[in-house]
Amino acid sequence: MTLNLLMADIKKVADPKKAKILMRFFKTGKGEYGEGDVFWGIVVPKQRIIAKKHRAISLEECLSLLKSRIHECRLTALFILIDKYKKGSFEIKERIFQEYLKNTEYINNWDLVDLSAPNIIGDYLYDKDKSILSKFVKSKSLWERRIAILATFSFIRQNKFTDSLSLAEELLNDKEDLIHKAVGWMLREIGKRNLKVEEDFLRRYYRVMPRTMLRYAIEKFSEEKRKFYLKKS
Repeated sequence: MTLNLLMADIKKVADPKKAKILMRFFKTGKGEYGEGDVFWGIVVPKQRIIAKKHRAISLEECLSLLKSRIHECRLTALFILIDKYKKGSFEIKERIFQEYLKNTEYINNWDLVDLSAPNIIGDYLYDKDKSILSKFVKSKSLWERRIAILATFSFIRQNKFTDSLSLAEELLNDKEDLIHKAVGWMLREIGKRNLKVEEDFLRRYYRVMPRTMLRYAIEKFSEEKRKFYLKKS
């Protein structure tokens, strides 16, 4: 398999009408978070099929694909990177982790981040020094900040909440709606596993956290409990 064959398969399923819809959905207009991103209109299930077919491409080819200006190419590259990471030796995992950190400028929309950050960054850092997350959470890049909090989803899945809560606290004053949603989502995931931990955090901060963050965090609460938090906030 070569990168040229993969690109030929991607082009075959491009849909210009769908591309226009996706460009609106992912906010690619001037001043929007996805400004300038280019879509070919390929739905995710088709990208998964292509990624599976071409998963044997080299890591170097995969990283080249990740730098494409086409959104679906970058997402397909991440599907393949995750597959290589999961099946790779420790040395391969470390290489992919390091390359990911070098290429965050191309992981620049919420779907790209949400797919990859827990499966690569979070998984790799689970039993290692996590200071890179503290660096990213202070980044000027919206996407690096989202990578930081989404990476902790991997920890949450293993009932480790400390890092998620620490980063959530740092992001309470973030100005971006996409960060508010991400933090609220992670708090909700914590609550699914340990409601007391989530509510302890909420009692400390629900009056000052952004409304969107709070709404995401309490989405699965009873109507009575949601009203309590929303009324008091």
